[in-house]
Amino acid sequence: MNFGRGRAREDPDINLIPLIDILIVVLIFLFLTTTYSRFAELQINLPEASAEKSTDKPAVLNVAVDATGKYAINGQATVYGDPTAFAQALKDAAKGNKEPAVIISADAAATHQSVVNVMESARIAGYTHITFVTQARR
Repeated sequence: MNFGRGRAREDPDINLIPLIDILIVVLIFLFLTTTYSRFAELQINLPEASAEKSTDKPAVLNVAVDATGKYAINGQATVYGDPTAFAQALKDAAKGNKEPAVIISADAAATHQSVVNVMESARIAGYTHITFVTQARR
């Protein structure tokens, strides 16, 4: 005998809302109890040395370039003809020093080519220590 013949059969439903509530509470618990470590900084202990400061100063060639393209080596006006002639002028100003530091003081309005000319001449002369002089912003 089938007494429930006319009734529609109900499918069992799983209510997900309590499950979601429990998962949110667990996530909040994990977020609050987890510690985060920072590895962005490196702790470095530098080695120590007991060397004295050097008393001899390296030879320095001050090369100035103004906005109009005029050159000066150690305060003496020098004409730039070509890179090899200017390299010879750098060697003469170095007075026999093998590896002087070339310090380029270029005007802010000086052309890029003027500075490259000095760098090229220093390369031809065999000088590899080149630095630039700047001033701090006000």
